[in-house]
Amino acid sequence: MSFSLPKLHDLLQLLFPMACYGCALPLISGEADICTSCLESLPFTDHHLDPENLVAKQFWGRIPLEAAMAMLFFKRGNATRLLIHHLKYGNHPELGLKLGMLLGERLLQAPQYKGLDFLIPVPLHLKRAAARGYNQSDYIATGIAQVLGVPVSNRHLFRSAATDTQTRKGRLLRFENMATAFELQHAEELENTHILLIDDVLTTGATLEACALTLLKSRPQKISIATLAFVK
Repeated sequence: MSFSLPKLHDLLQLLFPMACYGCALPLISGEADICTSCLESLPFTDHHLDPENLVAKQFWGRIPLEAAMAMLFFKRGNATRLLIHHLKYGNHPELGLKLGMLLGERLLQAPQYKGLDFLIPVPLHLKRAAARGYNQSDYIATGIAQVLGVPVSNRHLFRSAATDTQTRKGRLLRFENMATAFELQHAEELENTHILLIDDVLTTGATLEACALTLLKSRPQKISIATLAFVK
């Protein structure tokens, strides 16, 4: 007796059901990583429909951006926080692909994100990446790339310094902590391009600001920002 791949997958799902990362209930056939109910109840920001959204305004007067947005609101106790926790600390990089694809679908609807040349995830220092096993922003960027068809670059922006945790720092201290943390390589390849800088969660914006300032040294035509979540 033999099974085709779809039937084998359904049988394994029946015997060993995967759980939704949002509510921990078993997923049904056709669902992956996040159940339909959780997807429909996620706190989407719709920032992609408003060029003057809260994230974009947070960077006004700090760095010149073409566009900036976050897909979800992040606050204590909501589903976004749980999903991000699974992604960063639960060894579930596949969740980054799923959420990245959802983010990519929204970027596809926004004219200010047309003509992208590179997707650049915020890099982790090698020590932290080794400890975690992966950089969650790489997976988010890969999910976006699957939708937009734009290449992901990990050869231009590097984190050269292992910075302290940002969790308990204010905006100024966060920026001082990150100001010299990044380095640029192969800068000539970014000249006159439109770069999309990608991260998981935006709080004060200090990390993204430091990354963007570093990337500006390559004289790109445009820099835009997209994150999974925004701490309102």
